[in-house]
Amino acid sequence: MSNLARATEVFSLHGDFIRAIMRYRVGDESLVDDLYQDFFLSLVARPIPADVRNVKNYLYRAIINDSFDAVRRVEQYQDRIQRYSKRIENPINKDRLENALIENEEMEKMFRMVELLLPPSESRAVTMKFKNDSSIGEVAKQMAVNKRSVSRYISVGLRKIRQFIVEKEGT
Repeated sequence: MSNLARATEVFSLHGDFIRAIMRYRVGDESLVDDLYQDFFLSLVARPIPADVRNVKNYLYRAIINDSFDAVRRVEQYQDRIQRYSKRIENPINKDRLENALIENEEMEKMFRMVELLLPPSESRAVTMKFKNDSSIGEVAKQMAVNKRSVSRYISVGLRKIRQFIVEKEGT
């Protein structure tokens, strides 16, 4: 007998019992429906062992464990949504449009400094990666070099820029 057939047989014999336990454990009927379907798939993937004597006890324990996991997943999901919505309420740039324009001008100055201070390969890699928001693979393809070279260009280039800024601030 296949796992699917065994799970179908268990659900046809004990479906009401399974729903009752889930309803008692969770309370929310929409979540019970989701749990019911997930539990069926769980029984298909991991059927009841042949040596189980009391199927209802086994189902009860399995439902409790699955419902704990499901409730925890829902709570974690809601927590992530909550944190995300708080981040949305606090956008990074609350300043007026002029400040955003000033930031753009400063970014352009920074990229001009990159072009002036770094050798062409490092400058191109840093600019493509950070100004054009390209991946290492995309930069490597456009520069016709391997990814490792691009990573090295970026690493060395950023180190040189940091050193320049530290030296400039120190004087």
